Amino acid sequence: MPKTIMNIRDLDFIFEHTPTKIIANRNCPEIKLAGLNVGPFDEGNEYEIQFWIAQELVKAGIARFREDERLDAAKLYKIQWTERVQTAGQIPKLPENFYPKLRRYLIELKEEASKNTEKIREYEKIKHLTQDVLNARLKKIVSLASAPAQIEQTLKNLTVEERILYDQLYNIIQKWRTQIMNYEKVEE
Repeated sequence: MPKTIMNIRDLDFIFEHTPTKIIANRNCPEIKLAGLNVGPFDEGNEYEIQFWIAQELVKAGIARFREDERLDAAKLYKIQWTERVQTAGQIPKLPENFYPKLRRYLIELKEEASKNTEKIREYEKIKHLTQDVLNARLKKIVSLASAPAQIEQTLKNLTVEERILYDQLYNIIQKWRTQIMNYEKVEE
């Protein structure tokens, strides 16, 4: 990860341009965009294209994401269960691009809930489930950042977003400790 990536927006931009797999729902001729050609697509075939293009093809009904490329409630429940059974020092590996996919999943559910009141309950359940996962991981990251420097083996299961948070917290905590330990006289 380049050191210049410092926020979620940057990581989200990178995700938007990451190749993802889709399956064509129907035949579609080549689509010409400004300086970009996409397709042609044959029904039932699998293609790998940038996420932002795939998302537009899915919205248009031309394609669908492969099931393993999507985040859904079942996968999120499994992640929550795994987080709960792990001890504080153990951080299980999350699926690739977990946080960008999670954000998009929540946006999709919120949009569905705004159009269909029956979906509001599902959205609220997923929102709470997401909070449980985030809180569990956050507690572990804060604990790791508060401890002496961790070896890469311990940190390998952190996502890029989490590693940025860990590095920032670790630096803040170490600076604070240094200031406390090196301050000999308390001023009144």
